Amino acid sequence: MSDTALHGAGLGFRRELIPDLKAGVPSSIAFFELAPENWAGMGGRSAKDLRHFTERHPFVCHGLSLDLGGPRPLDTELLTRIRRFMREHGMRLYTEHLSWCGDDGHLYDLLPIPCTADAVKWVAGRIRQAQDILEMQIGIENASYYVAPPGAEMNETEFIRAVIEEADCLLHLDVNNVYVNSGNFGFDPLAFIDALPLERTCYLHMAGHYVEPDGIRVDTHGADVIDPVWQLLDAVYARVGPLPTCLERDFNIPPLGELASEVAQIAAAQRRATQLREAA
Repeated sequence: MSDTALHGAGLGFRRELIPDLKAGVPSSIAFFELAPENWAGMGGRSAKDLRHFTERHPFVCHGLSLDLGGPRPLDTELLTRIRRFMREHGMRLYTEHLSWCGDDGHLYDLLPIPCTADAVKWVAGRIRQAQDILEMQIGIENASYYVAPPGAEMNETEFIRAVIEEADCLLHLDVNNVYVNSGNFGFDPLAFIDALPLERTCYLHMAGHYVEPDGIRVDTHGADVIDPVWQLLDAVYARVGPLPTCLERDFNIPPLGELASEVAQIAAAQRRATQLREAA
């Protein structure tokens, strides 16, 4: 397995890209990200394909279904399986969404958590439990949402900060999610970012989104990243440095060369940020 430290620009690892990636991983791609729910416990060709890449490249685990804000007991069996999977493949970072996605069953959507003091304690306790099982700090990602959380006692950045401090965890900053929410709810994305506990940032996401005819922005991960989101990434790097950043693309998957070009744009932004810091 690869012992290379996580750095640079990465890409979501998808089965449909494996044949092209086996022919040659573009130089712009420094690491890959995957959802452990989709890979842990897999056998046969899928397991061999994954091992081929984890032996050569760093990987990040980004969870989809831990349901940190949900009412059901935390899925400790899933966490135990993820811990074993990460150890088998030498993965050292796990992140999850600050949201809830389950009730009697999985809702297949990431829903906003009410920004209340009780919710801070509930979510932070579940994060601490997850960290105890995984035996590492985890990163929590700011989510996109389309309805304001009900009964809020604090704003979103205050809630995120309170959860992170109470849980003693890390921040996974999704730049596109900030941009999407800022358009849908009419706030300044830079002011939002500056109010976050940026000193806890461990990892970044970039992605494209879709704009509905009525102007609503939808976080689809199905389009190219647009210029305002690239500009926001530059602003984030100016604040936190060129941290590892992954390009998400979940459908409308273009050829690998086009994806690699967008990953290269992330890498170029990281180089600019490094040069500016060195010149300061």
